[in-house]
Amino acid sequence: MALFASLSERLNHIFSKLTKRGKLTELEIKTAMREVRVALLEADVNLKVAKQFIADVSEKAVGQEILASLNPAQQVIKIVNDELIELMGSKNAKLEVAPKPPTVIMMCGLQGAGKTTLCGKLAVLLKKQGKKPLLVAGDIYRPAAITQLQVVGKNAGVEVFEKGTQSPVKTAKQAIEYAPTMGYDTVIIDTAGRLQIDETLMRELEEIKKAVEVTETLLVVDAMTGQEAVNVAETFNARLEITGVILTKLDGDTRGGACLSIRAVTGKPIKFIGVGEKLGDLEPFYPERMASRILGMGDVLSLIEKAQQAITEEDAKKMQQKMKENSFTLNDYLEQFAMLKKMGGAQSLLGMLPGMGKLKVSDKDVDEKKIERTKAMILSMTPAERENPSIIDSRRKRRIAAGSGTSVQEINQLLKQFDQTKMLMKQLKGNKGRLRLPF
Repeated sequence: MALFASLSERLNHIFSKLTKRGKLTELEIKTAMREVRVALLEADVNLKVAKQFIADVSEKAVGQEILASLNPAQQVIKIVNDELIELMGSKNAKLEVAPKPPTVIMMCGLQGAGKTTLCGKLAVLLKKQGKKPLLVAGDIYRPAAITQLQVVGKNAGVEVFEKGTQSPVKTAKQAIEYAPTMGYDTVIIDTAGRLQIDETLMRELEEIKKAVEVTETLLVVDAMTGQEAVNVAETFNARLEITGVILTKLDGDTRGGACLSIRAVTGKPIKFIGVGEKLGDLEPFYPERMASRILGMGDVLSLIEKAQQAITEEDAKKMQQKMKENSFTLNDYLEQFAMLKKMGGAQSLLGMLPGMGKLKVSDKDVDEKKIERTKAMILSMTPAERENPSIIDSRRKRRIAAGSGTSVQEINQLLKQFDQTKMLMKQLKGNKGRLRLPF
């Protein structure tokens, strides 16, 4: 499911009615804004935030300059886009870095928000940026919390500093003394969470902040809890003066309320978003890119960044050479599926493509199982068949179909699709080797 699919679909429907009209009246714009307000409230956006947003957009949208323009509908959509960006923080809020190492990041939040896993995800992201992070086990209450952090740390390739069930305040102080001696420039403290906000939890977090010089106090909240996430952020900020928020589970059935309300309510920026379960599924939050995706305009910059991470320069040169020589094989086809998976899979990429938000969910639904079936067919072929598919006759097709649990008809479709891809590669020969996905 695309990010905020329901809200995006509603907004696109509202704006499509405006674009069909040509010239607009003040009444038509106000009617559209009332519909936008309902869409925001249904997406679980904070009531005060929604009302203020509509007031700000309406004030700018009904000006004579807009009403008299050649395409007022596009002007209104631009105003909505600009106001969405402003609502979510205008620009990407980067992590603060301590003047003298180590930079200390205290992670806090309720149980179930994914805080411990998030520590590992953040460590992986920081490693990619050339940092050397240390994880600190500060949750001594939840059963197996320390073990979980150790598993996360091992998978992330990051050391975990733990001192059993001694005071988390003492452990934090010792970790910060230990870090510089081992060359760690960043310390990430995984603190205890509770099923709900309580005084004991808050007091312990306050004591850690008093005992050590914390650079960033990041609150991890579950985006799927909507307005409850905003309430949690407001309470934590009142007690701890948080510096930023990390929204998790944005890959799930999220309506968007938390994402659109948190900064307006707390004044604190969303710094990162969790978009999957893997350790690499943490992204910096860019308000302008998120606004673009909400309005169905895609997110080409994030798509390019994902492609750059998945496709090395060596891979690109290799593909360019194959295009020049017209030597593209089914093994290369298989490699493109692997690259697609590294980028998060076809379904997660669709929301980043311009115009996809205007399609119905069923129109843009990609069958990931079909991709797996295609891979199974190729893997059921011999090395010779993959290198030279023209040798695949009727007998071989029956064998491949039986080995992959598919049909001869599906084998024929795959081979036809592959031939079309090769023809495309030939046409792109003089086009600087730009890569195309195999579907």
